[in-house]
Parts: sequence; structure tokens; C-alpha cells
Amino acid sequence: MRFFSFVDMTTKRFTYSTSEKLKSSEGKSLNVYPLKITYSMQDIESLSTAKIAVGASSRYFKKAVDRNRVKRLIREAYRLHKHNLLDLLPEKKQLSVFILFVGKDMNETVLIAEKMPLVLQKLGNSFQNKS
Repeated sequence: MRFFSFVDMTTKRFTYSTSEKLKSSEGKSLNVYPLKITYSMQDIESLSTAKIAVGASSRYFKKAVDRNRVKRLIREAYRLHKHNLLDLLPEKKQLSVFILFVGKDMNETVLIAEKMPLVLQKLGNSFQNKS
């Protein structure tokens, strides 16, 4: 206990509650093979922004080198086509997006560049229809 003596444990509670955890049931999702997108919108007071996270399954890509390559390809495709999505984003909204590669082998990574514009267009249409 001497190691933690600099922290006053009585005044702060160091918790990680369920409301802080990002769950797959939070937000909505859409699929355009080989990409799956889960997204949610939040109100903010500043300019509209979009935050993304990318992932690839270690179930199908055992080596970290392969997973990192898939994630790098997804980020690059997003970077090239994000202007289409940001133009459709409503004012004072923040879009949180998780892009998951659901393909099963490296041969399907060539589809990322083809499908990213379709996914972003579909995502943009989903919150255009809400307005």
C-alpha cells in the first residue's frame, strides 16, 4: 500500500462503468462486403467532425503484419474519400465510426479501395434520410 500512498483513495473512485464502454449494440451498422461499419452521432458545440477507428480480425489474420496492412489500406481509402462524407455531415454533429474488415484473406484487400466510396455514400445517405 505504500506504493500508492500519493493517491487519496477516499476522494476518487476509479471506476470503469458500463456506460463508458463502447459496445457493438450502441450505434447503427451497415455492411458493404468486405467492410462493416458501426457508427453513431453525437451533438457537439464546435464544428462538425468525424472520428474513425479501424480493425481487422486476428481470427483470419494471424500475423500482426497482415492486420496492420489491412488497417493501413482502410485508413488510406478513407483519407482519399472522406470529403464526400464530411460534405453530408449535419452541422454541430460528431460522427464516430468504426470500420471493420470482415474479409477472410489478403486477396480481398483489393476490394477496399473499390468499396470505400460506396460505404461512405451509404453512410452519408443514412443520416441524410434522418434529417
